[in-house]
Amino acid sequence: MFPTLIPLLLFFIPIHAHNPAWHTLSPIPLFPRQEHSTLFLPPSIIAILGGVIPTNSTSLIPPFATTPLMQFYNLSSNTWTFRAPLPLPMNHANAAVVNGTIYLLGGLIEHEDEQGRSWQASPASFAYCPVTNTWRALPPLPAAEARGSAAIGVHDGKIYLAGGMFDLEFYGAQVQNSMAVVSVFDTVTESWESVPAQAKFLPEPRDHAGAAVSAGKMYVVGGRDHGMPHVKDTVYVLDLSNLETGWSTSKARMLTPRGGVAAGLVGRKIYTFGGEGDMSRKSGVFEQVEAYDMETDRWESVGKMRMPRHGTYAVGVEGRVYIPGGGILQGGWPVAHFDVFVP
Repeated sequence: MFPTLIPLLLFFIPIHAHNPAWHTLSPIPLFPRQEHSTLFLPPSIIAILGGVIPTNSTSLIPPFATTPLMQFYNLSSNTWTFRAPLPLPMNHANAAVVNGTIYLLGGLIEHEDEQGRSWQASPASFAYCPVTNTWRALPPLPAAEARGSAAIGVHDGKIYLAGGMFDLEFYGAQVQNSMAVVSVFDTVTESWESVPAQAKFLPEPRDHAGAAVSAGKMYVVGGRDHGMPHVKDTVYVLDLSNLETGWSTSKARMLTPRGGVAAGLVGRKIYTFGGEGDMSRKSGVFEQVEAYDMETDRWESVGKMRMPRHGTYAVGVEGRVYIPGGGILQGGWPVAHFDVFVP
């Protein structure tokens, strides 16, 4: 066990603000966390899955330990509980909720050989039932499409994975290999679908991008291509009701190109938070909060993060965006901090 990095504010602040505001919630218990997945499980649960944790109080930058931990945060009581751990410790896991079930569709796992330590893609996939608190195996991702850190969307009972990365090396040139492939999992038939050629690949490889689905369209926002320095400002769009039309690129570009960005949907806007690769800041972590209006195809600045972070996912719920954990230095330093942004 190691000391908590952020003061524990174990109370809920009622939210009535009309201007953008931040409020602190109960921090993640036991371990600071980053590179985890964040999900909303209706009607009142924020779930965090896997990710990496420090191995001790002095190991807050790489290497970390990949964890199978899954924890639920209750929006009503501002409290955390522990649930059945993942069947396989994963970071950068691809996860989504459909009809009250959590689907975990591959991610990155620990690997070590004579060259050194790395995170490698695993195709292993599972489904979690909150009622029984149990996991069961699903058909794995096609081997050539195994990856973590995909942009994830849900539409009409299907889960869309766009892009991602299939390895991250901690030795030598520290290669990070990005992908452009698109995979689709049908939760009704519990099988992987073929994807039309026009939609099978993003226009360029991406990982650590933001994502949202609105009005039947999937948006992939920012991200990076083969490593932290190569941050991107694009918005890719796919009509999920007609995949044959393929991916398009919006005219509007992000005000701040970013990878490792968190994104949450509120109304017709996708809010993007933080990220890493900021060469202008000693921490290397972006502080900007920017919003993309899907109807007008415009970006706007809406302030700064109170605690700039990367390596986390955000989730929009009832007009608020929840952001648990993340890293406060480029490449590392996970925190237990948990806050909510109110546009």
